Amino acid sequence: MTSQIIWLSKGTPKTLSHKGIEFRSGISKDPVESLEVTFERITGDDVENHEFHGGSERVICVYPYEHYAFWEKTYGTTLPKAAFGENLTLTNMQETEVCIGDIFQIGDAVLQISQGRFPCSTINKHTNINTLLNKIVEKGYTGYFFRVLKEGIITSHSDIKILEKHTKQISIATIHNTYFHNKKDLSQIEYILSLDELSSEWKNRMIKLYDQLKA
Repeated sequence: MTSQIIWLSKGTPKTLSHKGIEFRSGISKDPVESLEVTFERITGDDVENHEFHGGSERVICVYPYEHYAFWEKTYGTTLPKAAFGENLTLTNMQETEVCIGDIFQIGDAVLQISQGRFPCSTINKHTNINTLLNKIVEKGYTGYFFRVLKEGIITSHSDIKILEKHTKQISIATIHNTYFHNKKDLSQIEYILSLDELSSEWKNRMIKLYDQLKA
């Protein structure tokens, strides 16, 4: 099925509040009609903590639009646009459907899937749903990131074209399930580690799992 852009969003870090306690985060995004994508970042978009977020392997955050219906039914609430801090909200590109190393053209930009998202508790604060993080980990509805192979402009009307499917076909969901729910599958971990296109952050996570199993 054809993939489509539902929302484009970007934003710089803001001071937010949860239960009367202020915190700084870039999770709150504003809807826009276009994104200027460079190798290192989206113009006008940023993260607060550069040690754990952002960088050339995590330029564009994607969240599948289909998950919104699940979350809204589960929690009986209406979520705002880009509730998960994503830049691209897309259809027909769920974690089970896309793989590390897959290359897409969206607008003028050429993008490659680099890693799944490693969710943190900021999502609970941002949505005011205290169990959301645990549910995201349980379901694997994390979203994922693109690195940029060719800079360009993405508009809300840009087409999404698959240019290359990676031959190893290791999905975002497979890596998530291995790391969080099937930590003792040594052969799967070895296969994941054979992916040159996997981001260094996730390689390091999987290497630690591997070393623990081999110890």
